[in-house]
Amino acid sequence: MQPRNHTDVSEFLLLGLTDDPELQPLLFILFLTMLLVTIVGNLLIILTVISDCHLHTPMYFFLSNLSFTDICLSTTTIPQMLMNIQAHNRSITYTGCLIQVYFVLVFATLENFFLAIMAYDRHVAICHPLRYTVIMNSRFCGLLILFSLFVSIVDTLLHSLMVLQLIFCTDLEISLFFCEVVQVIKLACSDTHINNILLYFATSIFGGIPVCGIIFSYIQIVSSLLRMSSVGGKYKAFSTCGSHLSIVFLFYGTGLGVYISSALTNSSRNTAVASVMYAVVPQMLNPFIYSLRNKDMKVALRKLINKIPMIFQECIV
Repeated sequence: MQPRNHTDVSEFLLLGLTDDPELQPLLFILFLTMLLVTIVGNLLIILTVISDCHLHTPMYFFLSNLSFTDICLSTTTIPQMLMNIQAHNRSITYTGCLIQVYFVLVFATLENFFLAIMAYDRHVAICHPLRYTVIMNSRFCGLLILFSLFVSIVDTLLHSLMVLQLIFCTDLEISLFFCEVVQVIKLACSDTHINNILLYFATSIFGGIPVCGIIFSYIQIVSSLLRMSSVGGKYKAFSTCGSHLSIVFLFYGTGLGVYISSALTNSSRNTAVASVMYAVVPQMLNPFIYSLRNKDMKVALRKLINKIPMIFQECIV
């Protein structure tokens, strides 16, 4: 294969889920629906938290930030696929691919941090209830969000700059429906040893530490629950963790499934389908998990939905 430096590369090809023309309209409708459900569902979560003063707590503050991140991650990946299907063209420009790599990394890393922060919030609420408002004060919560954003941006910027140094071959086919940093690095003809070391190091640190934090938090939570004498208190305490645990298993379980699928099979189609399970499905289901499992969210959401017709009537008048 003839090597080409990054200035010669004009576009990459996103193979997507299938090249069967008969399935393209179905995929377009399916992913458009998933995108709209993700945006509307997460926007409702954000608006519900903003509109109800009873939800102005650290737990729901972090939830609204998670919902915003879910919207951003989905709108980074799905629209490009929809445009490619509509145009019957699987290409994405070199610049567009790098931009997609950057934002996918930023928002995926942010989601990873937010899940860990939410686990810590539940740990403090259950294990140290009397000190909760002191520990999880608004300043500290804001600093946690800013720190997560800063680390995500710096880490992603470093990966992106390293990708810019790569020389690519003529075979520029990406087996996913979006540009992902691992897949892009695989296409390089130049030495990717440093890129891979950086990738494994960053994944171990910025992925491993949050996961360990989540595990530690829930070990402490379970330990506190076992010491509670009241059955009702145990149920109430654990019910506040149920939604978060569901999202954690969904996010990390699907992500782990992608890498296991990639390791066990050489099928690009299987890898592409697996990628949907962590890049699209968790973001779409998060609002349903929180709204269906959380009593406070259900009450506040019902109030917000009841207000919507009144708002429209006022606008018309």
